[in-house]
Amino acid sequence: QVILEESGGGLVQAGHSLTLSCAASGRTRGNYFMAWFRQAPGQEREFVAAISRSGVNEYYADSVKGRFTISRGDVKNTVYLQMNNLEPGDTAVYYCAADMGSSGHSNPQSYRAWGQGTQVTVAS
Repeated sequence: QVILEESGGGLVQAGHSLTLSCAASGRTRGNYFMAWFRQAPGQEREFVAAISRSGVNEYYADSVKGRFTISRGDVKNTVYLQMNNLEPGDTAVYYCAADMGSSGHSNPQSYRAWGQGTQVTVAS
């Protein structure tokens, strides 16, 4: 079983930055395709960003393109989400996901492993 643990959430003012971290442990197999999703109260879980196994390819939702950056860490199966110029609309629980299947990188049903989530709140 792959275990994902997120950290770095918190309360910030609009226009400020936060960096989320995610690390995989447990029965990992090689490097995983990894992603970030978020879910606001009363809304469906939505894709934020994803990164390929090699780290060469990055994918972003239109709503965060140019403000958020996903990257891989030096330790295998660690991933970061640098969030700049945060907006109140970015308020949500952010989830790390790994071990993507065949349904596409932006589909939450593609991922077999999920973290517990970390709350990000952006005050106006």
